[in-house]
Amino acid sequence: MSDPYIQELFAERIGGNQYGKSTAIYKFEKIKRAKKAAKAAKPDLELIDMGVGEPDEMAFPIVVDSLQAEAAKHENRGYADNGGESFKEAAASYMAEVFDVKDIDPEKEVIHSIGSKTALSMIPACFINEGDYVLMTVPGYPVLGTHAKYLGGEVYNMKLEAGNDFLPDLDAVPADVLAKAKIMVLNYPNNPTGASATLEFFSKVVEFAKKNNLIILQDAAYASLIFEGKPLSIFQVPGAKKVAIELHSLSKSYNMTGWRIGFVVGNPLIVQAYADMKDNSDSGQFLAIQKAGVTALENPQITKQIAEKYSRRMDLLIEALTSNGFAVSKPSGSFFLYVPAPRTATLAGVSTEFATGEDFSQWLITNELISTVPWDDCGNFVRFSVTFSAQGEAKEVEIVEEIAQRLKKYEFTF
Repeated sequence: MSDPYIQELFAERIGGNQYGKSTAIYKFEKIKRAKKAAKAAKPDLELIDMGVGEPDEMAFPIVVDSLQAEAAKHENRGYADNGGESFKEAAASYMAEVFDVKDIDPEKEVIHSIGSKTALSMIPACFINEGDYVLMTVPGYPVLGTHAKYLGGEVYNMKLEAGNDFLPDLDAVPADVLAKAKIMVLNYPNNPTGASATLEFFSKVVEFAKKNNLIILQDAAYASLIFEGKPLSIFQVPGAKKVAIELHSLSKSYNMTGWRIGFVVGNPLIVQAYADMKDNSDSGQFLAIQKAGVTALENPQITKQIAEKYSRRMDLLIEALTSNGFAVSKPSGSFFLYVPAPRTATLAGVSTEFATGEDFSQWLITNELISTVPWDDCGNFVRFSVTFSAQGEAKEVEIVEEIAQRLKKYEFTF
């Protein structure tokens, strides 16, 4: 127990003296509790976890071997600060090789991050004053908006809807919001919708930013995890570097989630501002991890192999769902399938109604031990992830066929 005065000391940004008293349950906690209860109720039925948003396999051996070797070197023992130079150079070369963006200056236009999340949490402090707006897509990853609010900023949510290919309608942003907006956050390929942007869209975004004095932050965590064609960067648009930065991460593209390594690239003044904020927030990622990251970036074929696996799994999952009446189509990238929730499920003449995606997600876990993540921001959806744990292609087929069989006994309406 704390002394009573501790309750009065919490900052308003996290609830003030009401901190810790809320009875609201975060949706991921609801999922966790539902999984635990379902496994206890049906111990003979295997839980199929399609909600996990991280790779199911380890980093490739060549990267692990590099870490082991670099961790043993005396020169890598100390603070990394905003180094090391080899990682910056590898990131610039990666942008050239994978995205055909060949004009990146590794000294001035690249800085490493301890994962994208830390960059998203720090960047608002470089720009947001009280009353300033950030433009965020919804559904989406809320971290930058959360930290903008901590600083007294405001968030304007740009809806992602199927009718607009899950791209934000830039023209729908109110003029009074635009007048106070500083940053627009994008994320393509997108979590959770799986949608991809186009070069035409990015071109429109760059012009929109210049017209409205905005910074564009493109969270490119899934940019190289594509199923066909070539990866897309906003810097393929002429002049984009004047207004934009991209956040790249090795977490998803190289199975390096827990390693916490990525990079911020683009406009040199914005990169410098982030570097200055970073200098006052952390002491850099372990140099051995950065150097293992160099090994990863020098081997982009690793990402191609990972993407091929996700593409194969996506095909299996789509077949399983469409055979049960779900209307889904394959995204161009990422490892997420964004699925409209049904309105009802009927078994033996008894119907269950779903008012929300969360209703359907909880029902799936409770009744069939299939875990998904609900998203009800812009319509009722659930997100399936093809990062489920499965060793080998035969096991992948077995798991997805099991999903199809568990759903087969129901009649769904949409």
